[in-house]
Amino acid sequence: MATRQPPVSASPDTARASHPVQQGSPTNTDTPQVCLRSRKFAADPHSGYRDLRKRYGSLAPMELAPSVPATLVLGYHTALQILNDPDRFPSDPRSWQQRIPADSPIRPMLEWRPDALHNSGAAHVRYRRTFTASIEGIDLHGLHSMVEEIAGPLIEAIAAADTADLVSQYAFPLVFQVLNQMVGCSAELGQRVATGTAALFDTVGADDGMRTLSDALAELIEIRRAEPANDVTSRLAHHPDDLTDEELLAQLISFYGAGLEPQQNLIANTLLLMLTDSRFGGHVLGGSLSTRDAIDEVLFNDPPLANVCATYPLQPILLDNTWLPAHQLVLISLAGCNNDPAIRGGDRTGNRSHLAWSAGPHACPAKSVSYLIAQDAVDQLIDALPEMRLAVPPHELAWRSGPFHRALTALPVVFSATH
Repeated sequence: MATRQPPVSASPDTARASHPVQQGSPTNTDTPQVCLRSRKFAADPHSGYRDLRKRYGSLAPMELAPSVPATLVLGYHTALQILNDPDRFPSDPRSWQQRIPADSPIRPMLEWRPDALHNSGAAHVRYRRTFTASIEGIDLHGLHSMVEEIAGPLIEAIAAADTADLVSQYAFPLVFQVLNQMVGCSAELGQRVATGTAALFDTVGADDGMRTLSDALAELIEIRRAEPANDVTSRLAHHPDDLTDEELLAQLISFYGAGLEPQQNLIANTLLLMLTDSRFGGHVLGGSLSTRDAIDEVLFNDPPLANVCATYPLQPILLDNTWLPAHQLVLISLAGCNNDPAIRGGDRTGNRSHLAWSAGPHACPAKSVSYLIAQDAVDQLIDALPEMRLAVPPHELAWRSGPFHRALTALPVVFSATH
């Protein structure tokens, strides 16, 4: 059982009310009532983060799923300590997952795989080297042209009607096609990948989702082993580190996991901001800030991956006056940390100190690729359809529930001046 130490001073941080980080399912009345999987939390996550921070400070106990206790990191500087200390906070979940119910809805998302995300030490170095090499082989100039070519027909189809859903009719199909081309994946296999990835993030049917995802990518690996091309899969399959099929599968799952859902959500969340904030013009054109400014503001306030970067201490650790238990999940709330009052305040335009790309040895190696896709996708759309506006009031928009992402169910817009 993790416990807080008595405060050593009367400072606001140490004088804050304390509570043990729970082992097992919390059941008493002191248990935080914020559930990251609920529709209520999805509708207003920032209120949830504020409530947890007010009660617990930078480290909040919670039940991430039934019988899965965890600590949610809400302090920006605390998160940096953890992310830059892989020796005390390794990302290998194997000891943790032995204690987790086999049917837990979050287990498929977090369980061990032979990739950089779920390993530490020499294994992490090897996997990250291979993964990074596959990303660095992407031609950014060619990627810019690819996004334009894919966006064009999607925009034409949208413009033919007076209304559209920018999630299902633009953000998803654009990212889906871009990733498939980068990976060298056919549309049919890619559709199965998309279905499986969505199930993992939503934690609904996650086991089936992982099987669907894995089966599709295993077929892709077989194809690219035999017929290499200029794509991510081929570079992984023929890298000098000589990955096994199991290792190669894990890298591709990481690639799609970091690319499909998060990229789609980044585009949609950025479009929402630009359609509703007068600094960006309201109706998009005429605003004082740029698309890149909007993207970074989203990455601060509503990052598409809201709660990720899982670590598992190998022994009890005292941090911020709190004992973190050994082998228990410590999850970084990127959204919560980015909005920590300790770093908030003032104009953050041009400030890219957010944690949306993580930090330390596990920082995202595809940041430039992600920025390019999101900015090009948004710019292509708003240049072609400058008069689009939300079809419903912002408070009527619905957000998908799930502990890991920040994702709109739909982003309905209208184009005709008669609406």
